[in-house]
Amino acid sequence: MIKVAVTGAAGRMGGRIITLVTEAEGLQVAGAVEAPGNPKLGEDAGLVAGCGQLGVAITDSLEQALSGADVLIDFTWPEVTLANLGVCKKLGKTMVVGTTGLTPEQRAVVEDAAGTIPVVFAPNMSVGVNLCFKLLKDMAATLGEAFDVEIVELHHNKKKDSPSGTAVRMGEIVADALDRDYNKVANYHREGMCGERTKEEIGMQTVRGGDIIGEHTVYFVGMGERIELTHRAMSRDMFARGAVRAAGWLAGKEPGLYDMQDVLGLK
Repeated sequence: MIKVAVTGAAGRMGGRIITLVTEAEGLQVAGAVEAPGNPKLGEDAGLVAGCGQLGVAITDSLEQALSGADVLIDFTWPEVTLANLGVCKKLGKTMVVGTTGLTPEQRAVVEDAAGTIPVVFAPNMSVGVNLCFKLLKDMAATLGEAFDVEIVELHHNKKKDSPSGTAVRMGEIVADALDRDYNKVANYHREGMCGERTKEEIGMQTVRGGDIIGEHTVYFVGMGERIELTHRAMSRDMFARGAVRAAGWLAGKEPGLYDMQDVLGLK
């Protein structure tokens, strides 16, 4: 039995992860964490999540939550994730990181920790999105320089990072397939007399509004034809399901940095 601890246990995502862990074969909720001062501290994590009593109290001590756990599933904020990663590293626990918006420097910290413990780190835990990642690589390599690439992402009005981690990863995959440096060719802003579009640039446009869970479209625009690859998230459960699947997959793995492509066998 793989024992799982979950951060943000009183939140929407944490609650869904806890529920899905209870439904997954071979997994068990062993710890639940919330921020100091959260009104749900001390309450049963299962009752808060709505999946029935589990006998696991929500705590503000990650060390306590991990004392009986094998793996931590973390969907929080970059600074919190890095602090939690340090605790997992110290205690020798594996970790699934679903947090987005990490800077290159923060990603480097994750990579360093993965030299000691197994870590699954992915900008998007969705099975469908990760299949899109694989398709994008093949599409970009096949279409080549003859097609312009534009990426448009839509999310709810509460999302703090822009563009989304998923959109950035899509841009990185396309740029790599075309032998370009994403950081040099990504174009996040066009306004006024900005000149003609270059052949190398990858446009990245962001839309924020309402309660959109997440939508990503990559446009390959050629002369006389256009190809669009779109993924629409209909429920946050897809992220939670992917994270739970990753937690089960990590069992017995050697230290290293893995992603959902590894978990799904798409590499």
